Amino acid sequence: MPGQPCRGTVHRLNGQTICFTGRVLVDGEWRVRTHCAERAAQQGATPKTDFSRKVTLVVYGDLASKVVTDDRRTYSSTLVDAEAERRHGRHVCVVDADGFSALLRGRPAPCLELRRARTGRVRPVAAAAPEARILGGPLRLRRTGRRAHVDLTLDLSRLDEATAAHETTVGALIEHLSRQGVEACTNAAGAPEFDAGWSLGEDIFVAEVKSLTGAREDQQIRLGIGQILDYAHQLRSTCPSAAIRPVLVLERRPSAVRWTALADSVCLRLTWAPEFAGI
Repeated sequence: MPGQPCRGTVHRLNGQTICFTGRVLVDGEWRVRTHCAERAAQQGATPKTDFSRKVTLVVYGDLASKVVTDDRRTYSSTLVDAEAERRHGRHVCVVDADGFSALLRGRPAPCLELRRARTGRVRPVAAAAPEARILGGPLRLRRTGRRAHVDLTLDLSRLDEATAAHETTVGALIEHLSRQGVEACTNAAGAPEFDAGWSLGEDIFVAEVKSLTGAREDQQIRLGIGQILDYAHQLRSTCPSAAIRPVLVLERRPSAVRWTALADSVCLRLTWAPEFAGI
């Protein structure tokens, strides 16, 4: 519920009342506040130009890595006001540019702590977590749609088919795990953005899902292998005590049998819909 403690993670933009301290670096490109507000509104947020008691989420923009002084400039007073609201018992979430980019992609983002110095300066800092987390909340399907036919060199209809096939495979995986009493999860805030994760006993499985519709099969499989092995390597570095099991999930059985042998050679589980053998 907006205004209540987030327990360290902002899960979605939908339902948030949002304001920005300035332009924001979104996926490597600087975007002005109006553009960011439009993007947030598309995700179900309500943008505000100034901070008020209705605001539940502040996006910390172009002052990143700088100390904010308690003056009356709008972009600097926003964090001061947010910190004051927190002290009075109303939690206002604060995310940085990376967090906002993640939320735009439907991924969770860490909520930043606010530190006030004796001089009245306020600065956002990453909240200290007791331990690194891997799995986030329950995995949900994303909406897909078909674009209108227009004269573009890229065949967007085939792109939509691939996206729909991806989400269909994700949905089938969720149902397959559910029948075994296992809940499919998203990635935790700060963890690599794998497509699905779940735990069995002491093992944590992280999966990349690849559709084979409208794309070269070998190219998709090579991409998926590289991605999931990279995610597993990152997680083993940050969570050395966790037993990480990488999984590549395909839309269907691959045409070439060699991929199974390759996966076995790098300790990767390879499976595909609809049976999902081995998981």
